[in-house]
Amino acid sequence: MTYSICAHDEKTGELGVAVASRFFAVGMLVPHIRVGRGAVATQAFVSPLWGIDAAERLAAGYAPEDVVAGLVAADKGQANRQLHMVDVQGRTAAHTGAICVDWCGHKAAKGVSVAGNMLAGEAVIGDTLACYLDRADLPLAERLMTAMEAGEAAGGDKRGTQSAALIVHRDQPYPWLDLRADDHPDPLAELRRLYDVAHERFTIVAKALPTLQNPHGWLERGSIDQEIREADDRRKAEGRESRSFGTPL
Repeated sequence: MTYSICAHDEKTGELGVAVASRFFAVGMLVPHIRVGRGAVATQAFVSPLWGIDAAERLAAGYAPEDVVAGLVAADKGQANRQLHMVDVQGRTAAHTGAICVDWCGHKAAKGVSVAGNMLAGEAVIGDTLACYLDRADLPLAERLMTAMEAGEAAGGDKRGTQSAALIVHRDQPYPWLDLRADDHPDPLAELRRLYDVAHERFTIVAKALPTLQNPHGWLERGSIDQEIREADDRRKAEGRESRSFGTPL
């Protein structure tokens, strides 16, 4: 009932997961990331504990194949479950349970893993992976969204659409972006809108947040406000309206 992609950008060090489903709030349960270690997606007859445990085991230094083997061996429900992951060495591993609903399966390349179940067909994950590999020119967040859109064009979840999510971590324990469309007629398009809105103000303000390297963050907001004004001026000069539903400031 879901397809997802987990990826590590070797150039930037970013880790990301994108997911779409005919299931409410899929972003709440599927993606799990540990900065500097790996990204995980848990789905089908979903076990959130698989996602948490897998991410923690990657963080502890376990190889992806060993993580999957350990979780599968310990769970009587493994035949109904699907799990896949990538670590910062580009290694991947996946499990698709024997009684997951067709079409179901997984594919991977170095640094990226795609998996899905209850899909229109194998082309959903095949096209998602191929698109991701073909768009190395894009920033990771855009590359993930573009790949998911290719999977949707190939049929996506065979029951239809409801929710989608995108999460990207850079070098902090908290995400750089965490976008969710929990109940929407076109959730991948909604992720695109949210991504655009995030770049109007949020990603600028995010640069001022405290970090492990600078736990105080930026202590004055003048430069932040100036950058926001400049971004707003550029958008207006290009003839682009704000895509935000927020009350005008």
